[in-house]
Amino acid sequence: MSRGLPRWRLPTAEREETVAVLERARAHAPRTPSAQGAGLVLALTATVVWSGNFVIARALHDTVPPVQTAFWRWIIALLAVAPLALPQVRRQWPVIRRHLGFLALAALLGVALFNTLIYQAGRSTSATNMAMIAAASPVLIALFDRGGEPLGGRRTAGMVLALAGVVTLVGKGSPTAVLHLDLAAGDLWMLAATVTFAGYSALLRRRPEGIGGVAFLFMTFALGAAMLLPAYGVSLAAEGGFAPTAGTVGPLLYIGICSSAVAYFTWNKAIALVGAARAGVVYYLQPVCVALLSHVVLGEAVGPVQLVCTALIVVGVALGAGSRR
Repeated sequence: MSRGLPRWRLPTAEREETVAVLERARAHAPRTPSAQGAGLVLALTATVVWSGNFVIARALHDTVPPVQTAFWRWIIALLAVAPLALPQVRRQWPVIRRHLGFLALAALLGVALFNTLIYQAGRSTSATNMAMIAAASPVLIALFDRGGEPLGGRRTAGMVLALAGVVTLVGKGSPTAVLHLDLAAGDLWMLAATVTFAGYSALLRRRPEGIGGVAFLFMTFALGAAMLLPAYGVSLAAEGGFAPTAGTVGPLLYIGICSSAVAYFTWNKAIALVGAARAGVVYYLQPVCVALLSHVVLGEAVGPVQLVCTALIVVGVALGAGSRR
């Protein structure tokens, strides 16, 4: 027997009740300014990386079918997090097993459906329509996260201002362009993707304590890939595979490692630190990031309209992500 303090253990039921009380107290404890700042930086990091996903994914539009893009994305992400995640999964397996239903729902929304729907939408709608519909994500996140921190007047004003900037930006200077969108089947796919992303983000607030960040990623990636496997088989039979070239493998590695393993970890951590609604406001910056990346990578022009809309979005995000008033 080891020396030192005697070992003791509470009965299982009493121990679990004590842990639950401590976890609830920690969840409702006031967030420090440093934690809030770190959370907003993490949300911005995820938004920037996901913006690169929109630019990179265009290279796969004609070469890799949507379901196959999604499937290989998550297989690569799974392999990327496995070395760090597996020891954590083994230690936390009793907790993971108790919450498999929650993990399966998170995997369905955030892994199996969300990005697959985006890739499917890109086949039959314009990037302008997709960006316009995606701009609804922060609003939906705030609505779904009704159990979180109330928005308040300042944060609501910031969301409205940022949304106006996004709508004007994707409408090329006309805030009423949303009234003249030509709806296609892809718009419905994108709307479904937006709803699933908002549901996933709001769900993260209820992530069970005792499941570490990388263990959560590994389990949701694994469950999501398993859910996609039948659809992947159907896609292979109906559409055939794709050639593993630099033009296909390179983008898949980016969306598998950066847009999946890195961005999902930072987004999940951001929500844990600042809540889904505040992290969602930062998501308004995505069209700005896409425009800047398109300018740098694709040489697309940036004019006065883009600069004014960027200023509106940045000011709106600053208001919306700040302290509630």
